[in-house]
Amino acid sequence: MTHAPTRRNRRTRAAVLAACLLTLAGCIGPPYRAQRPSAPPPAVPASPAPPPAAPPPPANIEAIPDAVPHPEPRSAHGNPAFYDSQGRRYYVLAVADGYVERGVASWYGPTFHGGHTSSGEAYDMYAMTAAHKTLPLPSYVRVTNLSNGKSVVVRVNDRGPFAANRLIDLSYTAAAKLDMMRQGTTLVEVRALTPGVPGQLTRSASLPASALPASAPPALYMQVGAFADPGNAQRLLARLQVAGFTVAFVTTPPAGEPQLYRVRLGPVASVAEYDQLFSRLTAFGITEARLATD
Repeated sequence: MTHAPTRRNRRTRAAVLAACLLTLAGCIGPPYRAQRPSAPPPAVPASPAPPPAAPPPPANIEAIPDAVPHPEPRSAHGNPAFYDSQGRRYYVLAVADGYVERGVASWYGPTFHGGHTSSGEAYDMYAMTAAHKTLPLPSYVRVTNLSNGKSVVVRVNDRGPFAANRLIDLSYTAAAKLDMMRQGTTLVEVRALTPGVPGQLTRSASLPASALPASAPPALYMQVGAFADPGNAQRLLARLQVAGFTVAFVTTPPAGEPQLYRVRLGPVASVAEYDQLFSRLTAFGITEARLATD
């Protein structure tokens, strides 16, 4: 005989069923969630190997021969039509022929020895080389120290210097042979040499005889303009004098030479005076001043 379940029995069965479900849930636990493996730490890029240490200087720096100009193909590196550095654009010259400029030379040594030059060659501080901003690579130039008349021939295979208003950066050996190591900088003339042209390897043809070693250095001036019309020269002179450039003057063209009236300041006796005058002129708005000899 079948009996209908009582309310008490129904409650008992419900409690047993609930207990079973709770037990089963405790055994199963929460659903499994796959964990993404942690990413490995980023690889630290290897530092470039430092350039090799420079060997000690040769016993006799003066015995190291100058560079000898000879025809070379234009370097595949370091010769773009133009390039930018430190906010300024530089245009590389198509050829070096006829280039002559005066300004401040500096030098670079052990920190850069063994590193790459702009031409792709290794820098050798004991070679007769130099860095220049616009001459084609490679080029050959005669560098003359205007304070003592000493000169060297170097091969330009690098770009620079980009500090301040420097004109050329010389190798350690070139600077030592110019006797400029103590001061670190000096006023120089840089004149391009054309391979195969005779008579270039004696000394800078543009310098007066007084620039030879053991003679008094030539007088140096900062030239800020050259005019065929003397009135234009006088007007620039007046502006300079009003601005406080009391050492400004206008040169009268010598007989037989082009009628150019040059506005100059000076004389300039040292790199320190050159730098100070250059900075004042730049603030005044004249950025193309150049060093000139008397």
